[in-house]
Amino acid sequence: MLKTWKASLLFGLIFTACRAHAELPADYKVVLLTENFPPFNMAVDDKNYARDDGIDGISAEIVREMFKRAGINFTLTLRFPWDRLYRLTLDKPNYGLFSMTFTAERQPLFKWVGPLAKTGWVLLAAPGNNVTVTSLKDAAQYQVGAYKNDAVSQHLESQGLSPVNALRDQENIKKLLSGKIDLWATTDPVGRYLAKQEGVSGLNTALRFNEAELFLALNKDTPDEVVQRLQKALDEMRAEGFVDEVLNNYL
Repeated sequence: MLKTWKASLLFGLIFTACRAHAELPADYKVVLLTENFPPFNMAVDDKNYARDDGIDGISAEIVREMFKRAGINFTLTLRFPWDRLYRLTLDKPNYGLFSMTFTAERQPLFKWVGPLAKTGWVLLAAPGNNVTVTSLKDAAQYQVGAYKNDAVSQHLESQGLSPVNALRDQENIKKLLSGKIDLWATTDPVGRYLAKQEGVSGLNTALRFNEAELFLALNKDTPDEVVQRLQKALDEMRAEGFVDEVLNNYL
């Protein structure tokens, strides 16, 4: 009788597990979106549109491996601007977007897998400008440039600042050099990487005001099973040293 009960229990557990795993249709696919946000995700040819293998970067490599291990199909497209990608992911089921900075304000809007990487937020001044500020409140006296709907810009606005937002973060480099803005609110090391691509170095850090983590954000209607399988795959990759290996290859 005991053997029969154990066999029934084991069968039930296997059936339940198979059923849970089979919740996703055979043709289920996540539409992944990303932007030029080097060195985390970027087009191989430096353009504002790329697909699949035409995209590389720290997060791109991690996300590809994560989906492969989780056994979930996906398409990957790099587009512009971020604002449009952000709204598509908010509105469309089975859409995902990376690398998105996790914030308390964004937390209830998406389902999250990560962290993929860590980064920081800074206010940068033009080369030769040694201005320093002690806080964001102190920075309010300056004209601050930022990237529209980026987490940095959203944070500044939540703190009562009115940043001059650009549709491309690279636009802020020229604005900074021409004096149209006094400080550039951006992500480190992304800002310095973008500036270097434009032939600009020696930017001064006026303030480092936040440490942040980058995630894959999924539309809220994404099945929980997808989130769980992806997170499990990422946790395994980190434990194996895969994530650190990718980071070291780029940084």
